[in-house]
Formats: sequence, C-alpha cells, structure tokens
Amino acid sequence: MELMGEFFSNVARYPKYLISIIAGGLVALLEPLFKNRSNPLTIVGLISCIVSAFITFYFVLHAMTTPLNLRS
Repeated sequence: MELMGEFFSNVARYPKYLISIIAGGLVALLEPLFKNRSNPLTIVGLISCIVSAFITFYFVLHAMTTPLNLRS
C-alpha cells in the first residue's frame, strides 16, 4: 500500500510543474516587451496582442460550447 501513496504523491506534483513551466514561458516571452514599454509602438502592439488574444479566446470558447443548430 506504500507504493500507491508514493504514486499519488508523484502525480500530485505534475500540476504544479505544469503551471511553473507555463508561467516561466510567459515571462520569457513577455519580458522583452515590458522592457521596451516606453516606446509607444511597443505599447500599441502589446495592447493589440492582448485584445486579439481575448477575442480569439472568446470565439474559440463560443464555438466549443454552442451546438451547431443554434449557431447563427
């Protein structure tokens, strides 16, 4: 029974590992943009990327949750 406890202990670590990998990747991708935030062109690009990401996220979730016969 000791082996099952170790197994579940190891499995419980994976979500924390996944979150840390995703957070580290986002920080590595966004750090150059935030370093150059004094440039107005960078601010416009950053805002447009964020808005575009939210719009894409909305449409993907809408397509996933709306049945085909209810789509207009």
